[in-house]
Amino acid sequence: MKNKALERLIYGLSLSLVSLTLFSFKTSKINPGDTVLAPAYKLKTVVVDAGHGRMSNGTWRGASGEYSQESKVTLAVAFKLQAAIQKELPDIKVVMTRTSDADVLWQKRADIANENKGQLFISLHCNSLSDRIVRGAHGKKIRVPDRSGKGVLLLVYVYRRVGEQEAAIRENEFEDKNYKDNADLNPNDPTSIILLNAFKDKYRKQSLRFANLVNDEFVHTDGRKSEGVREQSVLVLARSGMPAVLVEMGYINNPDDEAYMNSETGQNEIVATLIRALKAYKNEVEQTTGAGK
Repeated sequence: MKNKALERLIYGLSLSLVSLTLFSFKTSKINPGDTVLAPAYKLKTVVVDAGHGRMSNGTWRGASGEYSQESKVTLAVAFKLQAAIQKELPDIKVVMTRTSDADVLWQKRADIANENKGQLFISLHCNSLSDRIVRGAHGKKIRVPDRSGKGVLLLVYVYRRVGEQEAAIRENEFEDKNYKDNADLNPNDPTSIILLNAFKDKYRKQSLRFANLVNDEFVHTDGRKSEGVREQSVLVLARSGMPAVLVEMGYINNPDDEAYMNSETGQNEIVATLIRALKAYKNEVEQTTGAGK
């Protein structure tokens, strides 16, 4: 026998999904039809993920510049972001996936996010370009560092690893919910499919919205060059059952970007940008779902 509470939830979701309009990556705000959250929803838990780290053999994972490693830069910015959220948004709990130089596998990072019921996942990284192959004297091929990359890039998950995303949604959204106790979320059951698709659709739109808020702040407030927002199949984003954005803060093999990301001024500006975007995002999702009314 079907769970009546689940059936009512599915029916309500179906009506909401029918009314969805086209979503604009650049200008759209989240509208009431884009969410399946409860009316009392509050943004309470943000996961801050400092990309990469040092492996047990002493090797640093991630990109490197002339004098710095991505792993160290991301951890420094992550700590600053944690402190800023705690100061300016004290009602939000910050969960860190890494608090030391030691690397954490991507699967463990996602597990930490899901186990702590994260509602937004922010992964911090530094970009880099591979060496170019050019012909030198006598036509000999040589490697030349490509330092032409510059600016920020925002990545959100493109739905290619569907099974992993659905497993993460089940883990993060359905645990301890009233409709989980009596409802078997069978992937072949139409009601389950509707519910899972609704969450996937919501996560995609909210991920894109937060990414665009961050990108707009980088460009219009900080005056930084940006490669925009892209959808890409990223493992740690695929396994996180929540809206998730990977922030490439700059090209560490570009001398200007490396200096900026290693400076107090640059790191503070990056954090300030993320805080402004986070405040705007929080205000939108809480107003959308009727929180605080």
